[in-house]
Amino acid sequence: MNRDWIATARTLSEALPYLQRYDDAIVVIKLGGHAMGSDETLDTFARDIVLMRQVGINPVIVHGGGPMINTMLEKLGIKSDFVNGKRVTDEATMEVVEMVLSGRVNKKIAQAINNQGGQAVGLSGKDANLMVCDQTNPDLGLVGTPKMVNPDVLKTLFDNDLIPVIAPLGAGKNGETYNVNGDTAAGAIAAALKADRLLLLTDVDGVKNLKGDVLTELTSDQIINLTKDGVIAGGMIPKTETALKAVENGVRAVVILDGRTPNACLLELFTEHGVGSLIRKE
Repeated sequence: MNRDWIATARTLSEALPYLQRYDDAIVVIKLGGHAMGSDETLDTFARDIVLMRQVGINPVIVHGGGPMINTMLEKLGIKSDFVNGKRVTDEATMEVVEMVLSGRVNKKIAQAINNQGGQAVGLSGKDANLMVCDQTNPDLGLVGTPKMVNPDVLKTLFDNDLIPVIAPLGAGKNGETYNVNGDTAAGAIAAALKADRLLLLTDVDGVKNLKGDVLTELTSDQIINLTKDGVIAGGMIPKTETALKAVENGVRAVVILDGRTPNACLLELFTEHGVGSLIRKE
């Protein structure tokens, strides 16, 4: 008998406790712009999402799109100003951000899931007042911080076997459109849903120690101490801050993992060892 078939059967058998464990669980997945990679990578991701839904998980996709926004701004000749390394989102930039995120990127992900046999619905945080925001900092322009998330619309989609794909845009109290950091949006949505897992797919293996080894399990206190010691630095800080806030607000655990790893979500949820860094409250 073909050894590959035996290995496949064994893998499925070993996954059974995890399939049972996550039955009817809500898993929010942040798909970063860099983690989308090629069309082949996106197709593999989409297949994993459809499988998750097929076995009873309620997946929610929150996506970024920074590289695609940068490309479009360059094409249109729109120059960006930066304050402390953060892009100022003026009205011209906001139009491009919404066009790229709600249009091209959102629909591409939804279509990839639909092509694999799922039923994805693309929306943004503005739809049904899913994510109402305050302005983060006037110096940064139309950048928002989620203040209220209404999960009812997502629960309605779950009830109808639909997979939400959410662009990180928020509605202001006076009709403004706000650009929201993708990790921040995913954390706020996961907290509102009291999600079982928040998976932050990025382009690194996880949180690393000074030797460069991935720290597979971390508590909130360890994250705080590693940040104070400068071990967690740079682009990892906003991700761990999102993780801390999410577990503080009711998400059972957050995992920071490399979205470029084939079948990363399945490895994390349905195997003994998982991948990346898992962060719990305590």
